[in-house]
Amino acid sequence: MNQPLAYIHPEAKIATNVVVEPFTTISKNVEIGEGTWIGPNVTIMEGARIGKNCQIFPGAVISAPPQDLKYKGEPSTVSIGDNTIIRECVTLNRGTALDKNTTAIGKNCLVMAYVHVAHDCIIGDNVILANGVQLAGHIVIHDHVFIGGTSAVHQFVSIGAHAMVSGGSLVRKDVPPFIKAAREPLSYAGVNSIGLRRRGFTNEQITDIQQIYRILFMSGLNTASAVEKIEIDLAPSSERDEIVNFVRNSGRGIIKGYQRDAD
Repeated sequence: MNQPLAYIHPEAKIATNVVVEPFTTISKNVEIGEGTWIGPNVTIMEGARIGKNCQIFPGAVISAPPQDLKYKGEPSTVSIGDNTIIRECVTLNRGTALDKNTTAIGKNCLVMAYVHVAHDCIIGDNVILANGVQLAGHIVIHDHVFIGGTSAVHQFVSIGAHAMVSGGSLVRKDVPPFIKAAREPLSYAGVNSIGLRRRGFTNEQITDIQQIYRILFMSGLNTASAVEKIEIDLAPSSERDEIVNFVRNSGRGIIKGYQRDAD
């Protein structure tokens, strides 16, 4: 159902049941999957790969060239997974040759209004980016992450699976999985136990995660010593290994430990 007031390049690959509303522009080298709705006044530029049953709301700009002076026009893409919702005025920039030539957003994500996702970001499945979140380049966000509105994330930061970042945060360091992060500077604020229960984690699993983070953030040990103690004292589990591997592979270092609010 393509409106006559929309422009679709003849080389774009659009599934037969995609809806394209008026005043939208779709460039060449674009692929859009079945059941997707493209609202009015959307701009989809070269290199967009949009999955099935997505919704893209008015004012969004998908697959614009990177805002990076090192970019020299090399072919690159933005991919959006199935069932993902892109709300009003979101901007998604495609990748650069410095990384893997792609920016990727997973399945079942909600990207709220005025979010910016810069070049070479990799976002997992079931991620929610609230209104006005700003992501710099080369950020990795794992599955089931929630980032509160108007937060800004520094380039090359990683945010682990099931983490929750409070609104208005400045994320300068990596955020390990399964936790809540809040305050300024951004600090550990407990395990995301409510989110984990909603996703089927058992009380035993949550208790084990809490014990890991007591050692990592509240024992007074430095990070390397805390990781060694976790591996010695706690039984192996997928959650333990995920946390340990995340901390050991952190490129920017992890956020601060628990900080009491000042009186």
